[in-house]
Amino acid sequence: MTGIWKPSDFQSADFHVHTTFCDGENTAEEMVQAAIEKGFSVLGFSGHAPMPFETDFSMSEEGAVRYRKEIARLREKYRDRIRIYCGVEQDYFSEASADGYDFVIGSVHYVKKDGCHLCIDDTRERLVDAAEKHYGGDMLAVAEDYYATVRDLVRKTGADVIGHFDLITKFNEDGALFSAGHPRYRAAWQSAASALLPYGIPFELNTGAMSRGYRAAPYPSEEILRYLALHGGCGLLSSDSHRAQSLGFGFDAAARMAQAAGLPLVLRVRNIIFP
Repeated sequence: MTGIWKPSDFQSADFHVHTTFCDGENTAEEMVQAAIEKGFSVLGFSGHAPMPFETDFSMSEEGAVRYRKEIARLREKYRDRIRIYCGVEQDYFSEASADGYDFVIGSVHYVKKDGCHLCIDDTRERLVDAAEKHYGGDMLAVAEDYYATVRDLVRKTGADVIGHFDLITKFNEDGALFSAGHPRYRAAWQSAASALLPYGIPFELNTGAMSRGYRAAPYPSEEILRYLALHGGCGLLSSDSHRAQSLGFGFDAAARMAQAAGLPLVLRVRNIIFP
């Protein structure tokens, strides 16, 4: 998008939405009703894809079938009030097919070390414990492995959107675990960003950690947004909502942050144009 834009131009759609089919608190229909009440014109569901190992957040294979059927039902029921799309959040380590979904958000929630899948998105205590056991307490080494995985995200998942690019900082507000200004950290995320930018797909400005009280600003950080802008990247607002109340949370602040960084926001996901 070129020219002068207003943050409100991008606040009629949310493409990162979870329900009780995975780890969300509300049913899909409750999320639709909340989106209509908030004035959204487009809602894209993005249930967590089934995983090859046990998790407490992903859909089962059978659940994914029910999910697609329910979103199709809601699309028809509410077709005169809101446009509904059925997407999937495809974790890097998921082996489930993403065929048949309207769009794919590619995300990394784990690093693999010593044959173990270590979740970096669970709790601060578990992340620190994993770093101690598998990395000798070196959180920067965890971040380096995280971004090495993120580098390969689009190839592996076929993503249309890059999910929460710097998720590794979820529990790092005010540098609680490591310095985001450390040369090793900068080198790691810049390497991942440089690998992903040529795909030309948006990096989401994800406000999920803000709504849950972990961060004061969206993913990615302001420094990363400036880097993406400088190298021709683009962004997409998303709330990563797990409950109806947080749909569209912080979109105004996120849009203004993108604007200040010079990062253009897009009005398209795959072949979906909005509003």
